[in-house]
Amino acid sequence: MKKWVSTDNFSLPVSFVILLLLWEIAVYLLKTPEYLIPAPSAVYKAFIEAFPVLMDHTLATFLEVVCGFSLALILSAGISLLMARFKMLYRIIWPYMVISQTIPLYVLAPLFTIWFGFGILPKILIVVLVCFFPITAGFVQGLVSTEPELDELLQVMRATPAQILWKVRVPQAMPHLFSGLKIAAAYSVTGAVLSEWVGAQKGLGIFLTRSMKTYKTSALFADVFIIIILSLFLFFTIHLLEKKFTRRKTTI
Repeated sequence: MKKWVSTDNFSLPVSFVILLLLWEIAVYLLKTPEYLIPAPSAVYKAFIEAFPVLMDHTLATFLEVVCGFSLALILSAGISLLMARFKMLYRIIWPYMVISQTIPLYVLAPLFTIWFGFGILPKILIVVLVCFFPITAGFVQGLVSTEPELDELLQVMRATPAQILWKVRVPQAMPHLFSGLKIAAAYSVTGAVLSEWVGAQKGLGIFLTRSMKTYKTSALFADVFIIIILSLFLFFTIHLLEKKFTRRKTTI
């Protein structure tokens, strides 16, 4: 069993290194212009040259993601508990939540910029919108999917609705909540970057736009690499928290 686990742990890094080598060789053999597809070595060189600037933009985007994600979690938890407690509220709010997901972000981002300016607030609100639905949908599903027989047993034991909610439904809904959190974490960075495209003073989205307009494709790839790293960092952080709080093995 340990042999299989150790093999799985090394499969991703090894495959990634092989992919980079094939990429480097293909660019060298095909003599692809750097402004079209740069080699990994060129991307690494651009990353080192622009490292101070990239880190400055990364911190700005990371702040937007953390603030938006945290606010979305607080709002989602509160609204999910209310929806699970009051069925009428669930019937009223749920359709509007679904409708909100049909509005493209590239439509909302310019509007938020017009309404709230070019500061950090519209970026945080976009991240909240991106994260709110998957977190709420997962948590609500877990809260309302408990076994009816268990609720009936607790009612016979004279448990109040609040006691049933906090002692039974919330603990059983934790895996669903963390599933929604992982989905939201994967999309949160993308939402922040998209909002920065419209207008911002700092952020990976601004750096991405400037690199694209000046045909600095290597710097653009370095920016995308950081976006991927941030998304993976948030995803695996949520995964580790899930293993700690649910006290069970989880699979990705």
